[in-house]
Amino acid sequence: MTKLIIDTDPGIDDAMAIFYAAAAPEIELLGLTTIFGNVTTAIATRNALRLLEAAGIDTPVARGAEKPLMMPPFTPSAHVHGDEGFGDIPPADPTGQPVQEDAADFLCRMAREHKGELVICPIGPLTNIAHAIQRDPDFASNVARIVIMGGSLEEGGNITPHAEANIYHDPHAAEVLFASGARVEMVGLDVTHRVLCTESDFESVAAKAPDLGGMLQEMSHYYLAFYRSVGKLDGCSLHDPAAVIACTHPHLFGLREVPVAVICEGEEIGKTAVTNDGRTAIHVCMTVDGPAVKSLFLERLAALN
Repeated sequence: MTKLIIDTDPGIDDAMAIFYAAAAPEIELLGLTTIFGNVTTAIATRNALRLLEAAGIDTPVARGAEKPLMMPPFTPSAHVHGDEGFGDIPPADPTGQPVQEDAADFLCRMAREHKGELVICPIGPLTNIAHAIQRDPDFASNVARIVIMGGSLEEGGNITPHAEANIYHDPHAAEVLFASGARVEMVGLDVTHRVLCTESDFESVAAKAPDLGGMLQEMSHYYLAFYRSVGKLDGCSLHDPAAVIACTHPHLFGLREVPVAVICEGEEIGKTAVTNDGRTAIHVCMTVDGPAVKSLFLERLAALN
């Protein structure tokens, strides 16, 4: 069983990923850490607690960084995920509270306690991960794998022509990770654009799992409308769920092993590219068995209720 922590900014596709992890029998979800991105860190923390309570999961939530390492704070992408992160679903306060540790300290401690076993799956900006690397010199070697949703090598960007959103929103943090020597796998737009979920897929999940599947279907209306607004009429990309699936089903992805750096200034800020500066290579997902990933996603979600 995979011991997993998801670093998240929920977010509609984050909710899909977290509910997938809740349903996957091969995942032991040890906690969530929260980060700005789709929403503010405060809203991300509230939403993470709310998702866990909806799924009936008792696992820690640690609140993370409020802003990027070096760049100023930015306005969240409400046009993609809604003002509160879940599309048109109104906000609701969970009964639980985050733990006292901040996200970076929680990550460092869990990496020590589960040395060589812990998989961390960041599906938002990488600020918490960079803070953990900076606080604990052993963090990068203690973690078994860090499987990120972010970046691309050939697909280009989705927030600028060059940059994927999670990397763009803290490029300096991504550069800290890629230069750290940690065992990193990058699940970026090269593959996530190849796995799409349609309106009928969400309807099917809601019919089989009325509570949590119905919640995802309600969120999906807003998300699919955004995709249609930018001319993508064939569904929404399974960005964050694909990264969680890569944590446990790496055989569904084709990898390229290359050293990667992040451009941290200028017109191409946030771009991820192959470098030759001597750093450790990471694994970049370049191909995907899209039908298998989508089938697994829908199968797990259908078992939620």
